[in-house]
Amino acid sequence: MKSNENPIWPYVEAKREEFIGLSDRVFDTPEIAYTEVRSCAEHTAMLKSEGFRVREAVAGIPTAVIGEAGEGGPVIAILGEYDALPGLSQAPGVAEHTSISDNGFGHGCGHNLLGSAAMLAATAVKDWLAAEGIAGRVRYYGCPAEEGGAAKTYMVREGLFDDVDIAITWHPASFNGVDDARSLANTRIDFFFTGKAAHAAGAPELGRSALDSVELMNIGVNYMREHMPDDARVHYAYLDAGGVAPNVVQAKATVRQLIRSRDLQGLAELVTRVRAIADGAALMSGTKVESKVYTAVSNLIGNRPLEEAMQAEFDALGPVPFDDTDVEFARQIRETLTRADIADSFQRLSMKPDFEMAICDFVAPLDRPFAGGMGSTDVGDVSWAVPTVQARVATCAMGTPFHTWQLTAQGKKPFAHKGMVHAAKVMAATARAVIANDVLRSNAKKAHKEYLAEFPYTCPIPADTRPPVAAE
Repeated sequence: MKSNENPIWPYVEAKREEFIGLSDRVFDTPEIAYTEVRSCAEHTAMLKSEGFRVREAVAGIPTAVIGEAGEGGPVIAILGEYDALPGLSQAPGVAEHTSISDNGFGHGCGHNLLGSAAMLAATAVKDWLAAEGIAGRVRYYGCPAEEGGAAKTYMVREGLFDDVDIAITWHPASFNGVDDARSLANTRIDFFFTGKAAHAAGAPELGRSALDSVELMNIGVNYMREHMPDDARVHYAYLDAGGVAPNVVQAKATVRQLIRSRDLQGLAELVTRVRAIADGAALMSGTKVESKVYTAVSNLIGNRPLEEAMQAEFDALGPVPFDDTDVEFARQIRETLTRADIADSFQRLSMKPDFEMAICDFVAPLDRPFAGGMGSTDVGDVSWAVPTVQARVATCAMGTPFHTWQLTAQGKKPFAHKGMVHAAKVMAATARAVIANDVLRSNAKKAHKEYLAEFPYTCPIPADTRPPVAAE
């Protein structure tokens, strides 16, 4: 071990190839929310082969798994994911849009890397604890359905984090840095409108169109957009447009509204307004409306002591060690992107765009101005349940938009693997620091407790809503 090397890094390096293999196997069998049977089986088999104590189908979710190792001491959770996205099938290592299957699935958010690096980090912590004879437990949480399924929210609701001291995770990115813990709380609500069928030409006056109701609701929501906070969002998708026969008044129609807000309080206020619009649409069209919460997640809350600790580990490790071959393929991907795509990667870090930098060669500072839009993640609910910190590690070309074929194309490249192993080192080193430093753990818990005292947590998913483990 080099004099400046963290004692836990060699434990990551020792098993890097096994976990790169896991990442590639998950990449090759992409599965979407709550259907990750093969991906979960791969993670479960790896946990068992590494000697973790395994609990399967936790929180009533067949594709969720937990592996624990160690005894006594603090409990460190390391969160992994392995779900893919629809419509993003793409041949790996090809810098042009080349689908493997029409309308197939693909790892367009890098979750094949995310879960494998998280388990590699957990394994390194396990091996380090055993070698040093240190009291402490590490848990790998295999979490499905981050993409719209909110599995972690259900896992939090079921108390699976109640005895955890600290949670650590990461996400693939185009840059290296500690996550700034900003995200939007959201909920997905299905609105079911029921009207009355009729002959659309012969007796339209006898019908009451559920499709009209959906369209009226969407118009109402569109008018609301001018009168809601700038960072709030509402999106929609037709789940059932009532059929394919235009000469039949549609008796049933369903729309899913995805409502996002900066925090849980703002989300609750927007949901009330959207529900009122649905009621108004039903009143105007003479139909009835029922609704059901599909999923929901909370906004992320930060933890300064943990963020400072992770930044220290990042600074000690440095950026991912990419080589000329990595840069060359990144440049090929860059040729498929717009200048706006590339500029966005830098603007999110409040940096002047560098159109010559094909792949990230720096670690972003902790205290950087926030710029750009926000997404949503079910890590948010974990951050309310336990002090949580998250890394972003470069696994793709600068400017790569996520949820695109370009991201999928890079998912098995050597530079993606390098970023994955780098992320494991950052997480494992942060876990080691947390276990070894009682003051750090105490400060992290104190900051978390103080925040919750001012903003108590309420699970955004109703108690009677179960995980949508069957595709709906």
